[in-house]
Amino acid sequence: MMSRSSSWQAGLTVVLATCAGASAPAFAADGFTLKDKPKIAMLYYGPKNDGGWTQAFDEARVKIEKELGQKIQFVENVPEDASAIKPAAEKFIQRGANIVIGTAFGYSDSFKELAAKYPQVAFLNGSGTTNAANLQAFYGRTYESHYLCGMAAGAASKTGKLGFVAANPFGVVNWTVNAFALGAQKVNPAATVNVIYTGTWHDPVKERAAAMALIDQGAEVIGQHVDSPTPQIVAQERGKYGTGHHRDLRQFAPKATLCSSVWTWEKYLAPEIKKIAAGNWKPAPYGAFIPMSQGGTDIAGFGPAVPADKVKVIQAEREAIMKGKQVYAGPLSDRDGKERVPAGGVLSDADLWKMDWYVKGVITQK
Repeated sequence: MMSRSSSWQAGLTVVLATCAGASAPAFAADGFTLKDKPKIAMLYYGPKNDGGWTQAFDEARVKIEKELGQKIQFVENVPEDASAIKPAAEKFIQRGANIVIGTAFGYSDSFKELAAKYPQVAFLNGSGTTNAANLQAFYGRTYESHYLCGMAAGAASKTGKLGFVAANPFGVVNWTVNAFALGAQKVNPAATVNVIYTGTWHDPVKERAAAMALIDQGAEVIGQHVDSPTPQIVAQERGKYGTGHHRDLRQFAPKATLCSSVWTWEKYLAPEIKKIAAGNWKPAPYGAFIPMSQGGTDIAGFGPAVPADKVKVIQAEREAIMKGKQVYAGPLSDRDGKERVPAGGVLSDADLWKMDWYVKGVITQK
């Protein structure tokens, strides 16, 4: 079975190729139209109560059901393996499902094959890389919400020493690390971010060790891009602060968590499902890369350690992002002094996906 970590690595070249301008999938002039009324099913990568990635999808499902006025079938714990993905999806299709939603990068190839085999079914896949006339991958611009959480971290820290527990040094993680640092430096220009990569998306033991090490090294606030709430729990145990990922992690560490980057999938999926139901649906050739303004992510908070005047500043910055402000706007150089975005420019999506550099003030270690 391919792990979520290795599937990201294996599929990264696909993302870079499409973003860099590879040929778009050949779509028909007319869009996709369902033959019957929409009947939706979801495949969950993990358990619905995992506290993070999958639970965010499950909570979105409940909101989507309410908005659409219909129940959505789902199955939990479908690993990133074709022998599990295809039978799970086909069981729903045999029961009449004509919109199938996946929740894992590692579903990408299987969903591409399913979309070809079942052209009458619409497929959507969270964090996927494959697209077709009846398949659309989608992911959120998490750097926007992590930038705002970085502002909260910078505002709560007295020394400006911050830590970050990250999964893997991939573009989608590095852009959150850099944005977190840029947000912190917006409030405190001297802020630094010490990063430890655990090498896995979900390993509470490694996450605990990393958070403990960062605090021992002087970090006052612990950010994260890993699946479990462990870094926040450790921060609370040690009398420090943190910022969460996936969901509002005040649920697990109410005293420590200053702000969380939270998925708001219902804000994207409900309108997208309505578009499919309306007919003539045309998936984006390279998938949907969703900004906060369209329901990718948002923030939840703030903890009492964030001064009220700084909360107003963060909220104003959030509104600016909602109106189109770019986090990765130039002039911007990396920590080695190399210009990455010129004055007046904005970092391209292709460069975001392949981000392998760090802004000034970011210190990385395994």
